Amino acid sequence: MKKAIFTSVTSLLFTVLLAGSALAHAADQPTGKLVVYTSQAPEIAQQTMDAFKAAYPDIQVEWTRNGTTQLMNVLHTEMMSGRVKPDVLLVADAINLGALKKEQQLYAYQDAPVGHLKPSFYDRDKTFFGTKIIATVIAYNTQRAKPVNSWNALLNADNKGQIAMPSPLYSGAALYKLHTDIATPDIGWNFYKQLAALGIAPQGGNGPALKAVASGMDKYGVITDADIIRAKKQGSPIDLVYPKEGVSYVTEPVAIMKSVHNLPAAKAFVNFLLSEQGQKLVADQGNRPVDDRVAAPEGFAPVAQIKLLTPDVEKAVADDAQVRAQFTALFGG
Repeated sequence: MKKAIFTSVTSLLFTVLLAGSALAHAADQPTGKLVVYTSQAPEIAQQTMDAFKAAYPDIQVEWTRNGTTQLMNVLHTEMMSGRVKPDVLLVADAINLGALKKEQQLYAYQDAPVGHLKPSFYDRDKTFFGTKIIATVIAYNTQRAKPVNSWNALLNADNKGQIAMPSPLYSGAALYKLHTDIATPDIGWNFYKQLAALGIAPQGGNGPALKAVASGMDKYGVITDADIIRAKKQGSPIDLVYPKEGVSYVTEPVAIMKSVHNLPAAKAFVNFLLSEQGQKLVADQGNRPVDDRVAAPEGFAPVAQIKLLTPDVEKAVADDAQVRAQFTALFGG
């Protein structure tokens, strides 16, 4: 009898402890609204937000998608009015976030889970963190063009008006490539001057450039590798080359605004993207993760076989207005 009572009491205590633990865990989970500004492609952004909401069901996510430059324009307007909406930014490149850091607009997340990342993939002051590796490469239509292994090999009279490329005035990846190229002696401003002489008109983002090459409207393109690989897998007559001079790459960094309205939810979003689960999502979406523990999808060249070019981000931030002006003088707005 005593044994039965003891067992019953022990069972009851265990149940109470479990319930208390569950309540404490639930209390620790972030809740409320999280506002995200992102430059991810619409369908990719939807997948990202859905996966995050599945991991954190008590957080209501509101997100806005546009090109990085457009988002920065909106954000600066909000900053001037004193009504900054987003808690988190998930955009293409470190130059735009570097500018916000310089303006002291970003939150330093010192406890961010970066132990498994290379230091080159996140800001040393922990104000923004790379989530993937996206290289800009040469795309070519396999029915209309032959592969070339050099950026400068594109500068051929036969390619007049036949090279599609996004504009750095719109695309963060294109802006990063521009700053990287002009700091690379084998490419430099001369590459852009000769493109202009060939009647090339950079415009929009990577999506329209990809469609132009995949459809055969243009022979070549200067496009991000993940977009090309996805299109190729879907049957488009398109392929890619990593040029011998090297390639620029963006890491689609995530950052928390200093004016954050819901810090626990914002930290949870960063944690999710940097977690193994978040990095597997990156791979499932057809991108190369920054986490070496997670394999890149089929079709990506190993990082060790690619010459990755890295600009001086602080210099790029300082020179950005002048660089944009020089680009506009060459190609127009």
